[in-house]
Amino acid sequence: MIKRFLLLAAIFVLSACSLPTRSPVTPTSWMVSPDRTGEPRQARTQFWLKVGSVSVAPPFDGKSLVYRLSDQRYEKDFYNVYATIPAEMIGNAERQWLNKANIFAAAVGQGNSFFPYYTVQATVNEFYGDYRVRPEAVVSIEFFLTVEHGGKKGNPLLGANRYTKRVVLKDNTPEALVLGQQQALAEIFKEYEERLYKYSANLPTPLGQ
Repeated sequence: MIKRFLLLAAIFVLSACSLPTRSPVTPTSWMVSPDRTGEPRQARTQFWLKVGSVSVAPPFDGKSLVYRLSDQRYEKDFYNVYATIPAEMIGNAERQWLNKANIFAAAVGQGNSFFPYYTVQATVNEFYGDYRVRPEAVVSIEFFLTVEHGGKKGNPLLGANRYTKRVVLKDNTPEALVLGQQQALAEIFKEYEERLYKYSANLPTPLGQ
């Protein structure tokens, strides 16, 4: 019995050593980064614009791609993720887009050491792939433009605008979704750029200027 036990143990060890080893599964990272092309605009103000915080509604605020499979069912893809959280990814893309647009003297981020008089903040309400009928990328964003009043009374809100875009995808792959979200985000930035340029023609002068 002892010999048989030792023989079985040896067979088990040899079998275990011969099994193929599997490398740990690492998620694929994606970046949504629309790039503005074309000529810059003629700046209408010498003041700077602060691109403030971007808030993203759950369940779209995490790094995983999100799929909508039914009216109440959303699914996160932990094997396909964004390179950074959507709030940072969209905020950086927005700042770079507005800098290239040249509506203000500069569009700066939250970490700048200068004092901007105008601020734009964004809320992302939808950022997912909709697979209920046909594959579509869905992006919905609200923008809020405000002016610094120096502590005095007055409504600081200059404009609130909401945009929703749905882009039909060529297939149901993660790459197609990311490209669709990038196209939708570019279309939103382009439309808001038009609106922001109209706002810039009639901006209230900051107090003390």
